[in-house]
Amino acid sequence: MLVAGKTVRELALEVPNATRVFERLGIDYCCGGGRSLEEACAAAHVKMEEVERSLTEAEKQPVEAAQDDASWQRAPLFGLIAHIIQKHHYFVRREMTRIEPLLAKVIATHGQSHPELLEVQRQFRGLGEELIQHMMKEEQILFPYITNLEESENRKQRTAPPHFGTVQNPIRMMLQEHENAGAVLRTMRTRTDNYRLPAGACAGYETLFDALQDFEHDLHQHIHLENNILFPRALQLEEKGRSRGGWGEAD
Repeated sequence: MLVAGKTVRELALEVPNATRVFERLGIDYCCGGGRSLEEACAAAHVKMEEVERSLTEAEKQPVEAAQDDASWQRAPLFGLIAHIIQKHHYFVRREMTRIEPLLAKVIATHGQSHPELLEVQRQFRGLGEELIQHMMKEEQILFPYITNLEESENRKQRTAPPHFGTVQNPIRMMLQEHENAGAVLRTMRTRTDNYRLPAGACAGYETLFDALQDFEHDLHQHIHLENNILFPRALQLEEKGRSRGGWGEAD
């Protein structure tokens, strides 16, 4: 497998199951997708040879339909948006309501001997509040505009300019908010020593750490679908409409 010169984003989109490998090895494939694989390996303290070997093995494994990035690159954008909302937005909202009381319960029992849990609670609460606002902006503003762009292109109609000027503007904001979320996830992982259970941890402690890691994994996949597939395709679609004169008052 030739990976020299490839970015993490390119490999995530081209190699089946690559995101599973990156997740397991701690390689940032969502917010840090623009890095070369060599840079990403250095940041994650992973050897290139190990990544190449793992990618080769992963390529031979079956691909889950929900994680088939090749299909999402061809699917209608409204379908990808529906998948993001129904799977990932739903997951964030559901797990926030489950993890908050779990954190409180574990802190009540172990907080005195493990004060880092209080920092995790603060970070997770702040992340949740930001994600709620973030998803609302996507669902009410950005996603409807992208859907409208696609409908206009399919019907060969002109598209009315949005109040935000160009889709580049909300996408730029979403990308920055994704960066912020990624930074919080990294902080939480560092504060918990990569979610290593301390001696004497109870079943609730283990359940909490499993839930936080599942939340992290899902958010990585969520951001990957937007940063690496949805947003680039939306930008291309808007530019295509502009280039053929499909910009102005809608028909």
